[in-house]
Amino acid sequence: MLARREYEYMRHGTLGLFGNLHVATGEILSPLIRETRTEEDFLENIDGLVCTDATAHWRFVTDNLNTHASESLVLYVAAHCGIETDLGVKGRHGILKSLQSRREFLTEKSHRIRFVYTPKHCSWLNQIEIWFGTLRKKLTRYGSFCSLDNLQERIIRFINYYNETMAKPYRWTCDGTLLCK
Repeated sequence: MLARREYEYMRHGTLGLFGNLHVATGEILSPLIRETRTEEDFLENIDGLVCTDATAHWRFVTDNLNTHASESLVLYVAAHCGIETDLGVKGRHGILKSLQSRREFLTEKSHRIRFVYTPKHCSWLNQIEIWFGTLRKKLTRYGSFCSLDNLQERIIRFINYYNETMAKPYRWTCDGTLLCK
């Protein structure tokens, strides 16, 4: 396939997409698009999804980015799961002391809202990463966007189209055996 590219590329900025893949349907739920990707943005994304069914049990699969185990996320989960124990002080003691202690709390199986962290260097285990590849291939790879608003509008249109026509659960084909000997 031949493609022409303009040699003068003008970047209008970047956006961060917080995507939530429903593994049973393949749909993208409550996407959040921001110019930043802070712990507050991630928490807003989680809250937006949890609020769609406030009494449901939620399992979030994420990578090991530090914003995915923040102090504010621990406080949010504790409040929404009715946990009233002393959580401690960030950097000093208790559940909030360290990234590791916060992750341990967030992965607790008894919580209604729970996080599952993929092993380091295993982003392929997180199915939203497969979907991000689809988004890149079908929309952004050769796309030309005149502004951040234009990019955001096109991403939202693509997600709506994807959910209506293409969404389906991913079928794992790996049987778990090692490929190299």
